[in-house]
Amino acid sequence: MKYFWIISLLFVSVWANGQTKPAFEDEILAFEKLDKVALMAPNPIVFTGSSSIRLWENLGESFPKKNVVNRGFGGSQLTDVLRYADRVIVRYQPKQVVLYAGENDVASGVSGQQTYERFVALFEHVRQKLPNVAFAFISLKPSPSRRKYFAQMDVANQLIKEYLRKQRNTEFIDIRPVMLTPSGQPVPELFKSDSLHMLPEGYKRWTSVVRRYLK
Repeated sequence: MKYFWIISLLFVSVWANGQTKPAFEDEILAFEKLDKVALMAPNPIVFTGSSSIRLWENLGESFPKKNVVNRGFGGSQLTDVLRYADRVIVRYQPKQVVLYAGENDVASGVSGQQTYERFVALFEHVRQKLPNVAFAFISLKPSPSRRKYFAQMDVANQLIKEYLRKQRNTEFIDIRPVMLTPSGQPVPELFKSDSLHMLPEGYKRWTSVVRRYLK
């Protein structure tokens, strides 16, 4: 963990000197700008993570009786969510965090074990800042374009599931069953032409599962 924060400080230092900017900084600044003008009920359920969250454009309509806010930023890995956790999670003092991240980590060559370790670092940081917050992790989905990574994704999912089972006020939301055919293959009709991002039917199936875990 200490090495991560050293690297993060270096990123900030370089950016401050006008040489470069941390990845996703513009997206986070856009969230902060929106927060200044948009009315938001206190203690929301914060959805965050990678593009599967960012592209959930009808999140509020999916859960009309819940106070939800979308703070996903596409292309992000667990390390990116950790870097910005104070700005996309902690600042809202949420009653629950719903996270989908880790798929991009594995697809970038990170092992399932390392993805799990990244998740634990993020979870521990959030729980340190928000000791009583409920925390739900959406399992890494079976994207057809990433079949070669399925084995490592299974490792990450299983390790994270076992870890959360030992933590209080947590949920592992397994959305894989509703995305697979009876033979265990991804349902192609749930995905866009890139075989990675989901169509509305994919989010409809996610909604049917996720709603049962929201506070």
